[in-house]
Amino acid sequence: MAGRGRPRDGGIDGRVLAAAAAEMRRAGYDGLSIDRVAEQAGVAKTTLYRRWATKAELVVALIANLREDVPFEPTDDPRRDLTELVTAIAAGLTATPTSLVADLAAAAAREPRVGESVRALWADRHRAVTAVVANAQAAGLVLAHVSPAVLVDQLVGPLYYRLLVTGEPLTPDYARTLVSSVLGEEPT
Repeated sequence: MAGRGRPRDGGIDGRVLAAAAAEMRRAGYDGLSIDRVAEQAGVAKTTLYRRWATKAELVVALIANLREDVPFEPTDDPRRDLTELVTAIAAGLTATPTSLVADLAAAAAREPRVGESVRALWADRHRAVTAVVANAQAAGLVLAHVSPAVLVDQLVGPLYYRLLVTGEPLTPDYARTLVSSVLGEEPT
């Protein structure tokens, strides 16, 4: 039996998320207007609310969309996996306006539903990266007493620090240096 009503337009999600990102850059989370997002995306507010019931849900979808831009498929080479991941995160952050990253982080800190959703969204990724670090420990690349979760923080945290605090560039060379500083120099 066919569904009732018009078929869902797959391009709407992309237009709405692009409009939401633009609105976040312009006005921040607090100033994010569902009316303006709907207008910019060329959709009715009811269409937007059917997909995301609240502003917080829309922001979580925006964060999920940014996360999808950083693929992670672990291999049997933990050093390469971590280098590629840190480099991809750095590239994603560089391609995203700093004000948007700052507003998304602030929204996650201020809005409990956004914060919970963001943590849940990243939990699977964090587990996968932590497993790669555990593999690196098993391979002797990381000291056995080091917490894999803390090591992941040491790899990713400096990217946000550079982006949001010092403003220094997030280059591929910097990403490789981060991994080398955490794992030690690659044997020659």
